[in-house]
Amino acid sequence: MRQYSVLVVDDSAFMRRAISHMLEEDPQFYVIGIARNGVEAVEKVQRLKPDLVTMDVEMPKMNGLKALEQIMQTSPVSVVMLSSRTGEGAKETLHALELGAVDFFLKENLIRDQSGVDHTNEFLQRLKGIVEAKLPRVAVSSVHPQRKQVRKMNRQNTDLIFIGCSTGGPSALQTILPCFPADLPIPIVVAQHMPPGFTKPLAERFNTLCKLNVKEAENGQVVQEGTIYIAPSGYQTRFDKKNDGTVIFKVDNDVGVEALYKPSIDITLKSAAPIFTDRLLSVILTGMGVDGMQGCGLVKKYHGNVFVEAEDSCIVYGMPKAVLEAGYADGQYVLSQMYQEIMSFI
Repeated sequence: MRQYSVLVVDDSAFMRRAISHMLEEDPQFYVIGIARNGVEAVEKVQRLKPDLVTMDVEMPKMNGLKALEQIMQTSPVSVVMLSSRTGEGAKETLHALELGAVDFFLKENLIRDQSGVDHTNEFLQRLKGIVEAKLPRVAVSSVHPQRKQVRKMNRQNTDLIFIGCSTGGPSALQTILPCFPADLPIPIVVAQHMPPGFTKPLAERFNTLCKLNVKEAENGQVVQEGTIYIAPSGYQTRFDKKNDGTVIFKVDNDVGVEALYKPSIDITLKSAAPIFTDRLLSVILTGMGVDGMQGCGLVKKYHGNVFVEAEDSCIVYGMPKAVLEAGYADGQYVLSQMYQEIMSFI
């Protein structure tokens, strides 16, 4: 059994002890060192070469964002941010994901139990999924992707592009979404696994980066072409077709359906497949677990098409691998090629 070294970075002695204790309860992890601020973090990453770093955001001398940026430029390593749920905390976390952090976890979930959920086990499993994957690419290089100009498009064979992702998703989305032209005559719907309160800032951030209008999906909202919709965290998002042919979103808490994730890629795709049939393109990007596999199975049943991200560019090759191994993928592409493959297909 391989062991993984972790550098714990936090200015709070309580949090350093709490995180270290959680990690060392698992025989696959050991704490190789601690850092109290960003300056120490940068130095210790270079000297200790940990397999993984847990990073606080607000720290003296140098905050977590500046430390992360320096680490990704000089000694790239998998970094997981410890975040707060506040509005400002969410924005800082999204910025960290743009800078190269591979995932984040809410501090409040680690320091107190909520609703009987085993957050400690979830935290450890997510860390294992990340550290067992390969070293991440430096995300900074893809913040402003350079793409060839795309000619003006006419509607062809696709009525909806759906993108599902989890761990590593925000960075992957930033490589793809800003590339779509302003005259794209097709709606795009994104389901990204995130805690409640994070998808609205994500939509606002992408709205400043993309040529298309980006917004969080709302219950009863008509699905319109030329718009990117982010499925809201904490809810399930489905499609509903009215008698006049209009397609709207149904967004609710969905307490009657068991689902590990909100939003669930499977649940969204299962509602999309019967409506959009062979005019649906589903794209599954980096992420842990198998969410999206069942949904893509239904997409294929209704003669839709499925692309998955190739292992070489995934932060965690879990969800794409599950779809591919189930036999549902029509194409597998590295992230740098995915946008062009989507445009060539539609």
